[in-house]
Amino acid sequence: MRTSGPGATGTAPFWLWTAGLILLALAAPYFFYPIFLMKALCMALFACAFNLLVGYVGLLSFGHAAFFGTASYITAHTVKVWGLPTELGILAGVAVAAALGTVFGYLAIRRQGIYFAMVTLAFAQMVFFFCLQVPFTGGEDGIQAVPRGWLFGLIDLNDTLVMYYVVLAVFLFGFGVIVRTIYSPFGQVLTAIRENEPRAISLGYRVDHYKLLAFILSAALSGLAGSTKAIVFQFASLTDVNWTMSGEVVLMTLLGGIGTILGPVVGAFVIVTMENYLAQTGSWVTIIQGVIFVICVLTFRRGIVGVIAPYVTGRQHPPAGPEPARPVPEVAAR
Repeated sequence: MRTSGPGATGTAPFWLWTAGLILLALAAPYFFYPIFLMKALCMALFACAFNLLVGYVGLLSFGHAAFFGTASYITAHTVKVWGLPTELGILAGVAVAAALGTVFGYLAIRRQGIYFAMVTLAFAQMVFFFCLQVPFTGGEDGIQAVPRGWLFGLIDLNDTLVMYYVVLAVFLFGFGVIVRTIYSPFGQVLTAIRENEPRAISLGYRVDHYKLLAFILSAALSGLAGSTKAIVFQFASLTDVNWTMSGEVVLMTLLGGIGTILGPVVGAFVIVTMENYLAQTGSWVTIIQGVIFVICVLTFRRGIVGVIAPYVTGRQHPPAGPEPARPVPEVAAR
């Protein structure tokens, strides 16, 4: 019998896996390069935020780099030029990303399918050219030498190991928000909209309202990932706001498994690992990534986690198609 929270086949296995992964993350910097791990965690949070929109609402955005990159620039500028504390700089980046998501979402959610994707891509390109032209971003040079500073005036972020655990805490916070959203009545309505939007409308739900809220939340969490990355690498550049970043987060989510909780995390770590260890191949890294992606699409139709998870959680066979929509909760606010 399915429980109402995480874990399709029981609560205990889910929490055991969660505890094990957290312990692994806590020990990871003693075995792997912390900077590599921090980049992977930032990209994993970015991919999870994107998956909230595409996997649970069914809205494919090609412009999420706009929120990721804009928050990166805002945090870098406010910390370096304005001298704000690190935590306020990150909050400023998240706030601007959420505001940008409100505007873009309000204009884009009236479209569906490829039209929605193209509208978000167009908005993202506008942001890219804006960042290229305005003086405070530094143009092609970006904003460099961003100070990490002290968190709450107590924690020295210049210590790489300390910085890693702060990034891990930020990731766990964002990931927890996403999981709580998915398993809330609000998240169930989002899933119902994805599966059968006309039915959700017929039940009296303001579909556009739910879509807009999900878009804003996804944009804000993407901004949190971008802001954290700017502090980690002490740098904000056009790469963060370019369309290739939007394509990369789509690749991470598809590779790990759309609509799965841990899929984007696995996909992000796979892509970042390939970029790190195949860097010496130069431009061939893109071709290698493409080949691996094609192989995974052909052999893992639901993504890595989407195929493996049913066996790990105790199901004998993975489902033949997408999960059926959960019943629309009558208690949710309409």
